[in-house]
Amino acid sequence: MNPFERTRHFFPVTEAFAYLNHAGVAPISTRVEEAIGRFTAEATRRGALHYFKVYDAEIERVRGRAATLLGAQPDEIAFVKNTTEGLGLVAAGLDWQRGDCVVTCDLEYPSNVYPWWSLADRGVETLMLRGRDGRLPIEAVEAALLNPSVRLLALSSVEFGSGARNDLAALGGLCRERGVLFCVDGIQSLGCLPVDVEACGIDFLSADGHKWLLSVEGCGLFYCARRVLERVTPRVIGWRSVTDNENFDHYHMDLQPGAGRFEEGTPNTPGIFALGAAIDLLLELGIDAIAERVLSLTDRLVDGLREHGAAVLSPREDGAGSGIVSFTLPDEAPSRTVERLRERDVFVIERRGGVRASPHFYNDEAEIDRLLLAL
Repeated sequence: MNPFERTRHFFPVTEAFAYLNHAGVAPISTRVEEAIGRFTAEATRRGALHYFKVYDAEIERVRGRAATLLGAQPDEIAFVKNTTEGLGLVAAGLDWQRGDCVVTCDLEYPSNVYPWWSLADRGVETLMLRGRDGRLPIEAVEAALLNPSVRLLALSSVEFGSGARNDLAALGGLCRERGVLFCVDGIQSLGCLPVDVEACGIDFLSADGHKWLLSVEGCGLFYCARRVLERVTPRVIGWRSVTDNENFDHYHMDLQPGAGRFEEGTPNTPGIFALGAAIDLLLELGIDAIAERVLSLTDRLVDGLREHGAAVLSPREDGAGSGIVSFTLPDEAPSRTVERLRERDVFVIERRGGVRASPHFYNDEAEIDRLLLAL
């Protein structure tokens, strides 16, 4: 038995479905369910009696675990409600000048487009590079960064529609060479593929917990590197943004020395309990091992789809493979394929003109074969 087969009992969803939609909204594990139960038991039976001993202690523990997952330091991590909020902190907080330019591409999820478009009234241009065959050629990025007006590169670690995996280390290297800030939407890789923010030269990263991290909606992570912290002004300041924030009788504007300054008010404590349990499981299994497992499952799926005459839309060569496989069948609309698969309790979704399947480590080969058989 491989080590991942022993994790299936943590995911009761496997009793009813072949759940292959982790790029959308993932099911939670019983470990996460238990963590939420610990929070509710404390809140129900003791309220805030042990707030600092229980709630604050867990918040800081999870901050440290999140830092380990990212290759960061705990004071570079803030909790946010979703990916968009983290990206919005960057968009709202940088000292933009008229004529500045942000580079992104037309493969991005809207969360990584609208924050930059919203800067148009401040004279900031958003350059939308064109993807090709579901992938953004790095040569296009390199050429765009030659423009001295480019201030920031905003890309996803993995493109949500095609599943193309961007080379974060190479992109980060280009940004360092040109003095350009590098902002990453990490939601389609965090928890599934290794991400080392320091090694890749990432300045900012944001990701919600409800996809590959296998946690709940409404609680995610924002990474802000120490080297760029003072370049981002928090536009919403609250009681938790400042130092000595348990002294409610002393007003001051001495911001926290780390990313905690972006946490303006009461945190999503039950969400953080859930996220902590989810990250604990991922770190126990090891992200490198998880990535190997997920890529093995998606390779099996790709091979089977091609044998069935399907067109695989997801780039897989040169390290572009991820946990997402998008495909179409000849003479059948993706919406109909999705409908047929769901009738057979195989949960996939339609995205960007294709059927998108996204297995995680606890899925098994039988579930991949079940999808193929249902076709």
